[in-house]
Amino acid sequence: MASLSTHVLDTAAGRPAVGLRVTLETVDGTLVKEGVTDADGRIGDLAHDLPAGDLRLRFDTGGWYSARGETTFYPEVVVAFTVADGEHHHVPLLLSPFGYSTYRGS
Repeated sequence: MASLSTHVLDTAAGRPAVGLRVTLETVDGTLVKEGVTDADGRIGDLAHDLPAGDLRLRFDTGGWYSARGETTFYPEVVVAFTVADGEHHHVPLLLSPFGYSTYRGS
């Protein structure tokens, strides 16, 4: 079975995005797991024993920016991905108030 981790970096500040809420869901919106990024902007073991199939990571960017007294164009970032093997999946998010980027990491 596959496992999942994530890492969020605030590229505008050049720092980890500490305290950002992340949820893992099925494509129909059923909550699988949730967590909050640590002092390094990571959730190292968000989920393990993931079955093959499509999932979504939902990053609460609006809440995170609001807590800092900042605004953002993106109130949330949703990353849909497919688990097709039993490997570890790492999904980093590079974040700024007006843009974001993601990729499959290692």
